[in-house]
Amino acid sequence: MLPTLGSSGDVHPFIALGLAMKSRGHRVTVLTNPLFQGLIESQGLEFLALGDLAAAQGVIGNPDVWHMRKGFAVIASVIVPAIAETYRLIEGRADSDTVVAFSSLAFGGRVAQEKLGVPSASVHLQPSVIRTYGEQGMLGNVRLSAGHPRWMKQVLFALVDALILDRNLKQPLNAFRATLGLAPVQRVMDRWMNSPQLVLAMFPEWFAAAQPDWPVNTHAVGFAQFDAGESESAEQAEAFLEAGPPPIVFTPGSAGSTMQQFFSESVQAAGRIGARAMLVTNFPEQVPRNLPADIQVFRYLPFSRLLPRSALLVYHGGIGTLAQGIKAGVPHLVVPHAYDQFDSGWRIERLGLGRCIPASRYRATRVAPVLRELLDDAAVSQRCRQFATRVDSAAALARACALLESIAAP
Repeated sequence: MLPTLGSSGDVHPFIALGLAMKSRGHRVTVLTNPLFQGLIESQGLEFLALGDLAAAQGVIGNPDVWHMRKGFAVIASVIVPAIAETYRLIEGRADSDTVVAFSSLAFGGRVAQEKLGVPSASVHLQPSVIRTYGEQGMLGNVRLSAGHPRWMKQVLFALVDALILDRNLKQPLNAFRATLGLAPVQRVMDRWMNSPQLVLAMFPEWFAAAQPDWPVNTHAVGFAQFDAGESESAEQAEAFLEAGPPPIVFTPGSAGSTMQQFFSESVQAAGRIGARAMLVTNFPEQVPRNLPADIQVFRYLPFSRLLPRSALLVYHGGIGTLAQGIKAGVPHLVVPHAYDQFDSGWRIERLGLGRCIPASRYRATRVAPVLRELLDDAAVSQRCRQFATRVDSAAALARACALLESIAAP
């Protein structure tokens, strides 16, 4: 059973994991929002609904979801109801042969592990989710290096918990735990959220090195990648790609529905340097009208096929898009808004694979010269091609499956 919450970047790796487990002879059920039901069932996996479509669409359509301070409260409106839902689905379906692999925010899986004793693993797609007093990378837009004093990190983590995370999660989680006779939890996303049996870090060690104080059962296995197949834009995209040199791909992610400024500035920046561009979004209504012929808008496209034919990727910093970009061997320009996106941008710059410009400073006058610099930088291009060979989703999934099989009840 694979419970997960979030957008395509959060769900697609679980579909990849489910398909890998199915290929090894296991029966697999993905628990997530009905938004993904058709896709999951089309892959031959079983589906159970967490939440409802209207709630997910409400979060996607709320511009506050990308706000540094207000955003988590919006997301919590989906996380909190799913706690009891996830627990009840596991309680009703689990037997002696069941293993659960739950995502970072699917806290009902962690509760079920405690109460029901179901063998379970945490699955973290982003390194920033795993707290450390060593090299944290970025906590939001704050840099926390190994050299920063421990007391500083303790204070920052405690403030984030008190003012944002526990403020939205602790009371409803503990109220549900009380109905099950479980003791209350303090600081939900500090240590409790991690399974004591197994933590799957779905990224490679060269992307985020293991830290001494990570849970002792943490295994960094690599990126798990999945593409949803063909799209209604496939023929249009092929014609555009064939009509000229490789374009710049601009995308704010599958859930980016309120990104008018991102697209407006992107169109202007591409125009300033005379670059062809593809604007990829599930919400084309937010794109400027009357685009020039060398800039076109497309709905979902399989990035595994699109990005290797592009010149540059400009995106929000979602881990799924990041992994596809590294595999494609193209330079990155990361435009973070909140959450783990700043950490993605920092790691891309640290690896020498591109640049990062926060959304608050994303303006055509600043972006255009960075685009030109990345397009002309042979050293960055060469480094991107080298790192592309390090992404092996099949090997990552095989390792993840073996680890999950290792915690199954004898």
